[in-house]
Amino acid sequence: MARYDVVITGGAIVGSSIAYYLREEGFTGSIALIERDPQFAHAATTLSCASIRQQFSIPENIRLSQFTLGLFRRLTDEFGPDADIGFREGGYLILAGDNGLPILRANHATQMAEGADIVLEDAEQLQKRFSWISTEGISAGAYGRTGEGWFDAHAMLGLFRKALKTKNIDLITAEVTGIERVGNRVTAVTLATGERLEAGTLFNAAGPNAGKVSAMAGLALPVEPRKRNVFVFEAREKFADMPLMVDPSGVYVRPEGSVYITGGAESEDGELAADVNDFNPDWGLFEEVIWPVLATRVPAFEAIKATQAWVGHYDYNALDQNAVIGPHPEVTNFIFANGFSGHGLQQAPAVGKALAELLVHGAYRTIDCSAFGYQRVAEGRAFRELNVI
Repeated sequence: MARYDVVITGGAIVGSSIAYYLREEGFTGSIALIERDPQFAHAATTLSCASIRQQFSIPENIRLSQFTLGLFRRLTDEFGPDADIGFREGGYLILAGDNGLPILRANHATQMAEGADIVLEDAEQLQKRFSWISTEGISAGAYGRTGEGWFDAHAMLGLFRKALKTKNIDLITAEVTGIERVGNRVTAVTLATGERLEAGTLFNAAGPNAGKVSAMAGLALPVEPRKRNVFVFEAREKFADMPLMVDPSGVYVRPEGSVYITGGAESEDGELAADVNDFNPDWGLFEEVIWPVLATRVPAFEAIKATQAWVGHYDYNALDQNAVIGPHPEVTNFIFANGFSGHGLQQAPAVGKALAELLVHGAYRTIDCSAFGYQRVAEGRAFRELNVI
């Protein structure tokens, strides 16, 4: 039996960020980072659309992504001269009709107050900026001129995982199957191999599986996997100035090299947790939901050809689609980093930094994540993010 000062369950971008920043903040204790899928074939990290934005509805989410943006700006300073994640600062364009306009305006005011470079333009201005767009049914759009775009998720995760190999962290390939508690303290985890690891502090960074991990410790967490389809298509026209555009329907599209990727067709009405083994694309969503929206919004997309698709699982917080960050109020050595509901990749470095500061220094320093604390879950009090994509 081994003993670790810190055990982190989940070794993708959230867990790796926590481990990385613990060492960066001067933590000298022993750390075990446990990951059941070392190739990350089904990880939310690697199956995401790998985008970053500042267009959120609450300041705390904007600040988390702004920290990661700052990391992108100094990537070679942090990880070495060859560090590259292919960050393309193409922007986001979030569109609204009459019904969504008040929320878009309120969100834009919040973003401006946080220093984000977002412009709010009416339909006529958007038509002048983007000649390819149809503004039918559109009242306005919020466009991120800088500080938003997309990147290579595998490359980003690879930078963190490579850095961990030099930081005296035990990278363990296994599945956590049990968590032991004595009173209000977690004491150990058990692995599918039968091994038992004593734990001084346990971080839950298990992504879509976070609710089940919490339940092992007897703690309720409303986080479950939700299936999200991403489709790749070809079009004759190439629009070099296309940002990641989000239609009022929720359907999004963005360039990806010589092709385009699109998604956002799933309805959350009555949606259930995904089968953890279901990674089969629902092609009917492309034909019946996405294509008609794309053809309306971008007339040149009336003639397109879908070529491939993949499925990822969101770590969906059913309470408010917002992250749960920080210690359990009673079981204080069980720390949450969960429920990002689709924006975990872009916020993981900030969360890793914040939680490392909390453990090492006893308080948040760089970014105050108190608003994301577990207490709201215990009270059933939603801290709702309105700009979920």
